[in-house]
Amino acid sequence: MASDIPRRHLLKLLGTGAVAGFVRPLQLFAEEGTRIAGRDAELLISHVSRHTVRLTLLERGMAMEVLGRDGALRPGLAQLTRSQSSSAGLTVKVSRTPLEIEISAPGSRLLQRLAINDQTGAVTFTLGNAPVLGMGEGGPQFDRRGNLDPMRSGQGGYRLRTNGGRVPIQWLVSTSGWAMFVHQPLGSFDLTGANGVFTPPSPDRALPLDIFIVDASDPSLAMREYAGITGDPAMPPLWALGYQQSSRTLASGDEILGIAKTFREKNLPCDALIYLGTGFTPSGWNTANGAFEFNPRVFNDPKRQLDEFHALHFRVVLHTVILARTLSGTVHDPCAVQRFDAEEAACLWDAHRKDFALGVDGWWPDEGDPLDATSRLTRIRMHYEGPQLDRPNQRPYALHRNGYAGMQRYAPFLWSGDVYSTWETLRTHVAIGINTGLSGVPLWGTDTGGFVPTKEFTGELFVRWFQFSAFCPLFRSHGRDWKLRLPWGWNTGELGPNEISTYGEAANPDPNELHNAEVEPVCKKYLELRYRMLPYLYSAVRESCESGLPVMRALWLHYPDDQTAVARGDQYLWGRDILVAPVVEKGASSRTLYLPRGDWYDFWTETKQAGGSEIRRDVDLGTMPLYVRAGSILPFGPVKQYTAEHSDEALVFAIYPGADGTYTLYEDDGATFNYRRGDWTRTEAKWNDGARRLSLRGVTGAKTPYKPRKLRVRVAGQQALKTIDFNGRAVEIQL
Repeated sequence: MASDIPRRHLLKLLGTGAVAGFVRPLQLFAEEGTRIAGRDAELLISHVSRHTVRLTLLERGMAMEVLGRDGALRPGLAQLTRSQSSSAGLTVKVSRTPLEIEISAPGSRLLQRLAINDQTGAVTFTLGNAPVLGMGEGGPQFDRRGNLDPMRSGQGGYRLRTNGGRVPIQWLVSTSGWAMFVHQPLGSFDLTGANGVFTPPSPDRALPLDIFIVDASDPSLAMREYAGITGDPAMPPLWALGYQQSSRTLASGDEILGIAKTFREKNLPCDALIYLGTGFTPSGWNTANGAFEFNPRVFNDPKRQLDEFHALHFRVVLHTVILARTLSGTVHDPCAVQRFDAEEAACLWDAHRKDFALGVDGWWPDEGDPLDATSRLTRIRMHYEGPQLDRPNQRPYALHRNGYAGMQRYAPFLWSGDVYSTWETLRTHVAIGINTGLSGVPLWGTDTGGFVPTKEFTGELFVRWFQFSAFCPLFRSHGRDWKLRLPWGWNTGELGPNEISTYGEAANPDPNELHNAEVEPVCKKYLELRYRMLPYLYSAVRESCESGLPVMRALWLHYPDDQTAVARGDQYLWGRDILVAPVVEKGASSRTLYLPRGDWYDFWTETKQAGGSEIRRDVDLGTMPLYVRAGSILPFGPVKQYTAEHSDEALVFAIYPGADGTYTLYEDDGATFNYRRGDWTRTEAKWNDGARRLSLRGVTGAKTPYKPRKLRVRVAGQQALKTIDFNGRAVEIQL
């Protein structure tokens, strides 16, 4: 350890056990007291793990409990204790006047050099020459360098029409091998220079300063470390990964039931119907903005109508808003009826429970831009813990527009807000999805087609956006001119309710576009593909909950030594094995994309393509380029009309040869928390490419026997299927 702290204070540190390697947190006392922004401060350094070090500057005498009050940290890190100990893998060097801290990885590789301004509390840090990713949803994309970011939350920030709402998360990931989470305070970042600068909102709010530095030389490990800091993602219900259809202005109960029946009659898979509230539209599900009473013009018998939707195997999700400026507490706190307080989570949740008792399946909490970070997280937690008061063993669903670090612990879906229907918006959202995933928020999506119609809104734009959304964790269509968000809406000749009046530069589509017969078949193709790939997607979501890896993955996560792959923000990996290259140009007849090293298979033709270079793939309206990594084993289920539909059709394992590979299929009941008690199964598959042999083995939790099943196995590029009876016992299949 190197330090220019006076010798007598260094001896004091050594007397507490703070030796080189830091097996205990290190408390630093300046000669006359370190002063930051005019206040006496003390520095604590603790090792969270071998790969993460925590630097905490507290005002002298400040209670350490203040670090956990915002709820962003996992419970085990909410309080910092001077007696905490852990093994140390990173080396920390501290010098004074000014206060500077260097963090190095094994082998003396410098991770970060921080300098703290003693007048303002601003932190200067090494930025480097490699892309810096993460930082939440929205804002300038893809590489965050070169930007001055105030980290403003909500839709009032940076380019709403193209970049969407902002969910600022102070987690920066450099592809050069370091990551940093600034837990407190919430401030702004200047990434325009050779060094980055984090500035607190004001000098009097500079303390506490709480920063985590992570060794990100292994990208997957870096994401695991972030989950260790802010908490593991929670599992959503399986139905939430199916298609969700949103509605706006509602004419009658017959209309909404008719739309549900049309989905089933046309064999268009769909799991959820979402209804906007009155106030945002002239006639929504409720009587007024923020109300919890059903609109009698549409829902004249809510219990009966909800039962009808359930009989058709639809889930029903209702839009809500928060009118309070702050929110605190939990649903487990008492709510005194005589003093109902909408700023208390327990009271606010009570307003939901009557509708929930009628059979409502989920919630769409909208707005909330004025809420501070702690209130945003309180609201997300409320929508996770509240439903469990009445349905304790059912996984809740909520779709949010705002958030904060740590939100993933409550399984929220996040969408990007009221964006415009333009090609630029679609292009931009590919990178937004990648950065949101790298920020610890795995369940993300958009208003398919864009929320505000413009002159660019055509059947072609909707199809290309629909294809992209089919490979986002949230697959949902919503927006003004809402009947054009229906898969069949572009071929009815009718616009439906005109809903563009309140937005500048909004415009209805050309009437000639309303007889486009090409849209529905393409939508059906991608709906069916989404449902066939649910076994793969659900396993990827489970992996996210266990590892912190997102479902939409930057190529950097698996190809960190390929600088071309690292710099690509216009394509991504869907789980480990599938590369997705959305078509984002009007009238495109081809798409240029980059394949990392190794062999890849065109998903549609199953022809092999060597990687390590950029290629051009021809496309028609029905084709979005998808490539599968050689060595992959992909599970495909049957086409279903809803996720819980029973099918006797066998699961198919498709093998893409050319390299050895492994894959683990995860399964549980998709609805309850029983998996936490061991009610789950895994099917482990291993492909030996040289021997052309597939090995299968079933693994179960503590309470679940492996149920015998039929499996089909095939090799990509070949039509032959081999069917086996599999009971979980290890078996080898020669192909």
